[in-house]
Amino acid sequence: MCPTQAIIGPYQLDARRCISYLTIELRGSIPLELRPLIGNRIFGCDDCQLFCPWNRFAKPSKEAAFQPRHGLEAAGLLDLFAWTEQEFVEKTAGSPIRRIGYECWLRNLAVALGNAPCDERISAALQKRLEHPSSLVKEHVLWALEAHSMRKNCER
Repeated sequence: MCPTQAIIGPYQLDARRCISYLTIELRGSIPLELRPLIGNRIFGCDDCQLFCPWNRFAKPSKEAAFQPRHGLEAAGLLDLFAWTEQEFVEKTAGSPIRRIGYECWLRNLAVALGNAPCDERISAALQKRLEHPSSLVKEHVLWALEAHSMRKNCER
C-alpha cells in the first residue's frame, strides 16, 4: 500500500501525495499532514513498484550506472544530515540525487529525522541546523523537533 494514499484508484495517482514527488520534484514545503507518512524516505519511495505485477519479472541490473555509489546505500541519516554543501556536491556526483539540491536534501532529511525514534544525537543535529540560512530548512527542522517533543518517550 502507498504510505500517503497517493494511489487513488486503478491507474490513478494523486501526484501531490506521492513521496517521490514530495521528495524530488517539490521545491517548497512538504505538507504537514504528509510529513509523518514519509517515514525515513529522503529521495523517492518506489513502494508502488513492490506491488506492480510486472516487476515480479524484473531482475537486478549489472549495469554499472545502476549500482550504488559513494556508500550512499549504507549511510545513516545523521551522517547525511551532517554533510556540508560541498560534501553533498562531491558525494552525489553522477547521482540523480544531485538534482534536488542541498536545500531540499536537508529538508527531506529533517523530515526523516523527525520521524525517527527519539535520540539526543538527532535532537542535537536538528538544533544545529536551526542556524541554516534557508527558511525552508528551518521550517522542516522545527517541525522535526516538535515531532520529537510530542512523543511521550522523548525528553525535552
